[in-house]
Amino acid sequence: LATGPRQNNSIFYEIRTYDIKPSKMKEFVEMVNKYFHLRTAHSELVGFWSAELGAMNKVVHVWKYDNFAHRAAVRHALANDKDWQEKFLSPALPLIEKQHNEVAYLVPWCQLGKPPKEGGVYEWVTFQMKPGGPALWGEAFRAAVNAHINTGYTKLIGVFHTEYGLLNTVHVIWWNESPDHRAAGRHSAHEDARVVAAVRDSVRFLESQQNLLLIPLQCSPLK
Repeated sequence: LATGPRQNNSIFYEIRTYDIKPSKMKEFVEMVNKYFHLRTAHSELVGFWSAELGAMNKVVHVWKYDNFAHRAAVRHALANDKDWQEKFLSPALPLIEKQHNEVAYLVPWCQLGKPPKEGGVYEWVTFQMKPGGPALWGEAFRAAVNAHINTGYTKLIGVFHTEYGLLNTVHVIWWNESPDHRAAGRHSAHEDARVVAAVRDSVRFLESQQNLLLIPLQCSPLK
C-alpha cells in the first residue's frame, strides 16, 4: 500500500540503531572513535549519533548506498576485511544488546542537508503514519515540515520514509544550536497559526511519534 512518488535514482539509506549494554556505552563509543575509519573506508557514512534524551545507551548511524548491489558488495568486502573484523567487530559485538536496521529513501521533495556550522544537537523524530504511503499523507506531511522550517528556529537535515522495516515510518532529522534553542523555537512555533493549521492537517494521518535528542560522535560527518 506504500505507493507514491519515488526519487528518480536508486540511492537509498540504511538506518542502523543499536542498543548498547549500559555498562559498556563508554567503551563502545571509544572503540567507534578509534576504529571506525576501517568501516568508512568501504562506504559513505552520513551520520553517527548517541542518544541524549528520549532513549539511553542507544546509537543511530546512517549509511548511503548507490543501490542494493552496492550494499551487497560492501557487506562482502567487510566480511573479508581482517582489520575490521578483528579490531572492531569481534570486540564490539559483546557490547551490543540489540541491533535494528531499516532501508529508507529520502522523500522526493527533500535533499539531504547539512547544519550551518559544527556543534549543536540533532533531533531525530520518528512518525508512524497510516498505511497508504506518501500518496496518502505526503503533501500534508510536507506542509507541516515546511511550516516548521519557515519559523526559522530549526534546520532540516533530511526526511526519510521506509522501504524495509516497519512501513509508513518517516524519520525526520532536524538540527538546532542547542536544546534550549530548540525548546524556545518550538514554544514559539506552537503559537504560530500557520504551524498549528499545518500540523492539525498532518496529524489526521499520524499513528504515533517518538523524539530523540542526538549528539554526534567524533566520527560523524554530520557534526
